[in-house]
Amino acid sequence: MNYAEVGKIFTPLCDSIKIELSINKEQRDEWNNRVRKHLDMRNEVNVQVKELITEVQKQKILRDAANIKVKELKELRFDKSEKLKIIRTQLRELIELEGEQPDKKSGPDPRKLKSEMEKLEMSYERGAFSGKKEKEFYTKMKELSRLLKVSKSQSREDGVGSLKRQQREAKFAQASAHDEVVVAVSDAQEAHDLMMELSEEVDRLRAIANKSQMEVTISKREADIMHNKYVVSLRCIHSMQDILNQLKSDSGDEDRVGISDLMTRLMSGDTLSTDELMSLQRN
Repeated sequence: MNYAEVGKIFTPLCDSIKIELSINKEQRDEWNNRVRKHLDMRNEVNVQVKELITEVQKQKILRDAANIKVKELKELRFDKSEKLKIIRTQLRELIELEGEQPDKKSGPDPRKLKSEMEKLEMSYERGAFSGKKEKEFYTKMKELSRLLKVSKSQSREDGVGSLKRQQREAKFAQASAHDEVVVAVSDAQEAHDLMMELSEEVDRLRAIANKSQMEVTISKREADIMHNKYVVSLRCIHSMQDILNQLKSDSGDEDRVGISDLMTRLMSGDTLSTDELMSLQRN
């Protein structure tokens, strides 16, 4: 077959392959753009994941510290509660021992009353209350005895009052300790909830990053397929052009030799630069 006959066969084939070549190039570039897009997405999400993991670790430290504080405050509250129980027991036992006592005003000092009673008895023994005055002695002794009982009763009431004051103070201390426990528990729970929320967000972002990585793999594979098709189409075109050129009388042209060399390298699997590929496509 001569040049004209081969040209009639190769020319329409070359035109058809050039169309496919252009399509393959467009699709390859499109897939490469997708690779870049998904890579950027993956990298951006991974940065967010790293930052969130750091924040999760911070919240874990805060939560653990708050839990330790809760434990310490609960122990303190327990001590306050036990002290309150002891005081309540002492107060109840004292009240039960004394029975119900009417309210009385403070009386004389019991020591003074006893001293006065002793002096009165000494006077009686010396005969100061003989005869008609003996009745006066018994009346005074009876009154002093009554006052002494009142004074002792008042002293016991002072013990009850002291325990009641201690009970009020213990109640306040126990309530304050309980409030501190509630605040510490709330802080620990808040830190825990935030840590869990951040952990869930980390999981969500990791799923996005994994999906982006999968898209990168798929897009790169498709880009490689399109590139290989592009290279095959380019090889086919230049193979046909080389055959036609061999049939030409001016097949020794230096430019064509250079193109033939590029084609030989391409067919052997060498990687050509972008300029070299464009040169092949132009020729």
